[in-house]
Amino acid sequence: MTANLTAPANPIVTDALNKCGDISTLPEVTSKIIELVDDPQSTARDMHEIIKTDPALSARILKVVNSAFYGLPGQIASVDRAIVLLGLSAVKNVAIAASISRMFKSQDVGGGFTAKDIWRHSVGVGVAGRSLARAVGFVGATDEVFLAGLIHDLGIMIERQAMPEKLTEVVERCISAGGSFLDLENEIIGADHQAFGDGLATKWKFPRALRAVVGLHHDPERLAPELRAFGRIIQFADIWCCQERVGFHLTAGHESLTDEHFEGIGLDPEALAEMTEDLHEQIVNAESTLSPAG
Repeated sequence: MTANLTAPANPIVTDALNKCGDISTLPEVTSKIIELVDDPQSTARDMHEIIKTDPALSARILKVVNSAFYGLPGQIASVDRAIVLLGLSAVKNVAIAASISRMFKSQDVGGGFTAKDIWRHSVGVGVAGRSLARAVGFVGATDEVFLAGLIHDLGIMIERQAMPEKLTEVVERCISAGGSFLDLENEIIGADHQAFGDGLATKWKFPRALRAVVGLHHDPERLAPELRAFGRIIQFADIWCCQERVGFHLTAGHESLTDEHFEGIGLDPEALAEMTEDLHEQIVNAESTLSPAG
């Protein structure tokens, strides 16, 4: 059974997004960048015309292009050149990362975790997903896999803003009693973070594939057939990072990687051990490059 992407919105999700106000609204420059990247006629020059109006974003792009995260030649001083080297899709990811980073301030979410732990896990799943996509020869864009990983748990931040006490109850009960984080969310909140994430991605007018994967990253078999490979990679990356205790590791903490998961993405289990050795260093590089200030 595939997901019904036209299903009516859960009123709990709609109400939470309305309560979040400005924090759930993308800056105008980021919205323009998303629209530009979706237009196949767009050029690097078009991108520069938008970015030059935002000095902070220009600086962030130069930081990224000169970082170990993308592994490109260092000492790039021109935003024009940075856009060409990174590509429009990667620049879009930097803009979105810069925009959403303001949601991840040092707020407690319960159980000794803070919003920064959710950010660290999100960056980790983005990095892990990109590595998996490259390892298995994923036919889609690895930049989109990274972005899906980065935003897959944004729904938790909507819960944190709109209903912090209920989220804390979910976290603390998950730690004390174990079991499924999603089941506890549905019991206590009335919806899970996938639903909130899907609602936010829809509000931001993200492409269908991203919305679908964010909304069903714990159950990718419900995705349309053409999206399942994408969803399986994010699910695998999420479980992998939870096993490695990267940041906020409760959402898939009760799950283990099975033969079915490996077969689903086409990865040899022996290859994962090798990839795990590099995973943490890659996450550190990505986090230092993309992390919010403060």
